[in-house]
Amino acid sequence: MHSMLSHPALMDCRRLFLRNYEVWINIGVHDFEKRGEQRVLINVDLYVPLAQTTPRQDQLHEVLDYDFIRRTIAQRVSKGHIHLQETLCDEVLALMLAHPQVKAARVSTEKPDVYPDCDAVGVEVFRIKGE
Repeated sequence: MHSMLSHPALMDCRRLFLRNYEVWINIGVHDFEKRGEQRVLINVDLYVPLAQTTPRQDQLHEVLDYDFIRRTIAQRVSKGHIHLQETLCDEVLALMLAHPQVKAARVSTEKPDVYPDCDAVGVEVFRIKGE
């Protein structure tokens, strides 16, 4: 995964990531896609300022908990059918950026089972809070 830590606005951050989180979701615009769930892989990078997330006492409450990422995605996925991966990506991105410690986020989704001749089709979005 490509890291944006070299971006001038993020050089004071650490990157937290969730890689290839597999969910089964009803997603797609075609009739055959609306009849069942598809496997989707979700990747998230969160950029959080070191000043806010450097543990001094080696305690979980001092950092952003990875469970926040998984739980937030699971809650969104459980809400029902989504037509477009772009919509899913944008919504997950907005939910990640809503966390007060998150300065920037990158979210990608992939459908690995759509075409037999490629690994996956997908979409990715990235945003720095306030830009």
